[in-house]
Amino acid sequence: MLQESFLDKPLVWLHGEVRSPPLSKAARLEAGVLLRRLQRGELVGMPHARAMPSVGAGCHELRIVDAGASWRIVVRVDADVVMVAEVFRKTTRRTPRAVLEVCRRRLRLYDAAVRGGGGLDA
Repeated sequence: MLQESFLDKPLVWLHGEVRSPPLSKAARLEAGVLLRRLQRGELVGMPHARAMPSVGAGCHELRIVDAGASWRIVVRVDADVVMVAEVFRKTTRRTPRAVLEVCRRRLRLYDAAVRGGGGLDA
């Protein structure tokens, strides 16, 4: 029998990282748990995640509440992979336009590279 980890979708980091600091250890662990759930094919909803159709199909914003800060991880969940497009500290109610645009660009570049059409210069 295969171990469960062999069945998990790979996690591809297009940009960003989850580390302490700036995240607390508890926030880093929470982020890891949420990412692992996505890798295992689980649906994660509010209050831990919300859909981000403004970035693209299958995109979500993972919500991590830390001591004195709110963090967001923008991911896209495909049938065979989970991609991290951005990790950022949320300081306003709305996701900044620049974050949305850079996530769209990174995901377009990834798609082009997977189809054999280019590199991942994000």
